[in-house]
Amino acid sequence: MPVPLDAIRAIHNGFRNGMAAIDKAANSAAHQSGNLDPVLKRYNFFNEVLVWHALGEEKFVFPAMEKVAPLVSQAYEQDHRGLDSLFSQLSKTIDSDDSVEIARTTAAFKFHLDIHLYKEETHLYRVYNERVSLSEQAAINGNMAREVPQQRYGEFATWLMTFTGFSDRENMTRIWQQVLPAPAFAGIGGLIKAAVGDDWAKLTERVPELKSAVKSQSG
Repeated sequence: MPVPLDAIRAIHNGFRNGMAAIDKAANSAAHQSGNLDPVLKRYNFFNEVLVWHALGEEKFVFPAMEKVAPLVSQAYEQDHRGLDSLFSQLSKTIDSDDSVEIARTTAAFKFHLDIHLYKEETHLYRVYNERVSLSEQAAINGNMAREVPQQRYGEFATWLMTFTGFSDRENMTRIWQQVLPAPAFAGIGGLIKAAVGDDWAKLTERVPELKSAVKSQSG
């Protein structure tokens, strides 16, 4: 069964894959072998998810860390401000419609984000997992999830299922199954089915309750 940190890892992988897709599209457009539509369609929502996650960390993960490992979180909060700055710069370059500058900015954003996520996983969350109890981690995850506006949660779930691999999809499905009431899980299930495509059959083999939940909703 998944543990609380599996949700963090899945979201981090969603950021990695989502940013890689944005950067690839921007780089292709700069070389005149593609267009900017994928960048323009994705970057705003990508940043919304990034902000929701960062706020959740700053409000709940970092204070828990401060109790068990003082000052560790400070550098990671500064990373968040750097990502805020890079998003502002990306917005400006997109407004300029300069494909080369857009590609330069997405490359910088991706570089900074990849390093930040790697440091969090190999340092901050390693200490967190060693010193914060599983029950407290689960409560923190619940509080972080509430940073996503309720009316936007379907968009978030679709984004996460689109930009993660099978293991992360299975873990998140099982986590949603554990924490959501049956009607809400059925609703999320429909979004999962639409997002995962060919992985649906494999996913429902591993989590058969998912198929039943979606079937009950459609029936």
